[in-house]
Amino acid sequence: MRKIAISDIHGCFYTFQSLLDRLSLTTADELMLLGDFVDRGAHTKLVFDFIFQLIEQGYQLSYLRGNHEQMLLDALPPADAKAAQRFSVNGGLETMTSFGVQMAADIPAPYLDFISRLPFYFINDPYICVHGGLDFRNTLDPLHRQQNMLWLRDWYATIDYTWLGDRYIVHGHTPIPRYTLEDQWNDFETLRVVNIDNGCVFDHPEMGSLCAVDLTQRKLYFEPRHRLDKSGMNP
Repeated sequence: MRKIAISDIHGCFYTFQSLLDRLSLTTADELMLLGDFVDRGAHTKLVFDFIFQLIEQGYQLSYLRGNHEQMLLDALPPADAKAAQRFSVNGGLETMTSFGVQMAADIPAPYLDFISRLPFYFINDPYICVHGGLDFRNTLDPLHRQQNMLWLRDWYATIDYTWLGDRYIVHGHTPIPRYTLEDQWNDFETLRVVNIDNGCVFDHPEMGSLCAVDLTQRKLYFEPRHRLDKSGMNP
């Protein structure tokens, strides 16, 4: 059994599928998905359909809410025009297009229900999984600060290692170059935190791949963005 984490799929269904094929995922493995399934990439609906299929087939999945899922939820009625616009311009237009709708509220109910039930964090010992980060400032328990778990950046200097103990933090949210991700991973036992967002949707040097971390066998995998995710077209 392996514990495998992936974050920030952002509608890149074909890349996600290729990465799982490369991992030879089995029903004995635990797949941990750390949010931002939606937006920017063209195939959000296919990403969710694939996740639902994996669940039906007996794969062990855990999943989180990302800030992009939160923006989608915030755009639902009775949202004001500002919230709807914020969702749309941050990749929501691509999400709605993937469902063939023009408003977030018209996304079919099973998908909205799934998104609304996504938790802000989960613990799979010894790993604390969160989308953005944990805010340790002026608190005895950073797990109570839900919005910060979605949005936080540049928070490593605040980590309370006494609170963390022998656990590790795995997260995404902030796209980082491959060499930075690999440096963090090589120092994982000391830092006890790793960011696995390699900016799959971005055309940027040292980005543009979907990263998976095998926490059991201590391996990193990088899957370059699939050509069909770049084109936004089905085969």
